[in-house]
Amino acid sequence: MASIAHQQDGFGPMEWRRESAQIPYRAALDEMEARNAAVSAGDAAELIWLLEHLPVYTAGTSADPSELVDPRFEVVEAGRGGRYTYHGPGQRVGYLVLDLNKRGKDVRCFVHAIEGWVIDTLGDFGIDSWRAEGRVGIWTQDIDGREAKVGAIGVRVRRWVTMHGFSVNLDPDLSHFGGIVPCGIEEFGVTSMARLGKQISPQEWDEALIARSQSFLDALDKSARKARAT
Repeated sequence: MASIAHQQDGFGPMEWRRESAQIPYRAALDEMEARNAAVSAGDAAELIWLLEHLPVYTAGTSADPSELVDPRFEVVEAGRGGRYTYHGPGQRVGYLVLDLNKRGKDVRCFVHAIEGWVIDTLGDFGIDSWRAEGRVGIWTQDIDGREAKVGAIGVRVRRWVTMHGFSVNLDPDLSHFGGIVPCGIEEFGVTSMARLGKQISPQEWDEALIARSQSFLDALDKSARKARAT
């Protein structure tokens, strides 16, 4: 059952949708495609959708077949940027269908704002995380002292309306990432909030993320104001 709330920001109505059930990836992709077209046409509100998937490997536009090591789950071409990614239970996904026509038309700013939003929320649970030059995603120090990925980011923009977004590993089965080279990066591992000693429910994560959402939206507002001034 989806929990749906609507809010108004400076750019009009926005829908927040929170799923408690695991959603098949193809169904979510179809929903995003339809919502992207509706937002572009002015027929629907923007959407932030928080959910989990059944186990799946997704292939971005730069996916290298050699990095699909053990396709033990369904493999779906996602249409987003990036390479192979795993989604499954215990990983919280945030899909963003936002209209950059009114939010600055700056994809780099959009991705940077997502990263900051996730980093700030992880910090609320006592996890220090960061961006890494040349490596997409959210990084932290794993229990072995090495750097590891705790969150992934992949977006697509069509007619300046966004799709896809980010994922954060709350407590997934980390062995499932062994079927791919996650995001094409072999030299670094993948970790989770649970592995780092933080047992966080999807509901707790969602609430913290929502509480931090204004700073994310403010960053996009700043980008829009900058675009209007040039």
